[in-house]
Amino acid sequence: MNDLSNYRKSYEKSELLESNIPDDPINLFNRWFHETEEFGGSEEVNAMTVATIGLDGFPKSRVVLLKKFTEEGFIFYTNYNSEKGKAIDANPKICLSFFWHSMERQVIIKGIAKKTTEINSDNYFDSRPEGSKLGAIVSNQSEVVPSRTYLEESLKQLEKDFDSMVIPRPKHWGGYLVVPMEVEFWQGRPNRLHDRIRYTSQEDFSWKIERLSP
Repeated sequence: MNDLSNYRKSYEKSELLESNIPDDPINLFNRWFHETEEFGGSEEVNAMTVATIGLDGFPKSRVVLLKKFTEEGFIFYTNYNSEKGKAIDANPKICLSFFWHSMERQVIIKGIAKKTTEINSDNYFDSRPEGSKLGAIVSNQSEVVPSRTYLEESLKQLEKDFDSMVIPRPKHWGGYLVVPMEVEFWQGRPNRLHDRIRYTSQEDFSWKIERLSP
């Protein structure tokens, strides 16, 4: 048995107060993101967990990379035919979460996922390295494959097929925009009295701001 009950840490790096936050969550997310990027020492500050409800009825989480955020929401890219893509197609209500341990912060985003425009997906795909482009083509994401060798040989064949050619974006690969409905910011504090501020989207496009008990 691995007893982890004595794993403890005191959170004392910052605070999250109503007197020092903007009226909307995107501005606060932007502030936290760049503070983590500059001071947090995180190698992949844009790494986030995406949670969906699968076709089997079970929730499933996996780490992907955030590629853009705007006033509209949060964008990531994937294979639409993957387990994740099929889950989103059936139920677009998903959750994104960021854990920036070096800053003692979490952000939890509940939102609705929808496909980005084909132009948006084309532009991002065109910006990727050639190896990543070919990887998106060769991978039937989430499907069973016979071996690692099978994948590597398939990639080598594609490299020959597309030698000196423009690599097109597969139609089953593209972006999702997650439009936030609720955004919670969590700042670690001493004695487990953590700061939790929740923004909830309103019908007039404003945000309701509430403090939650830790």
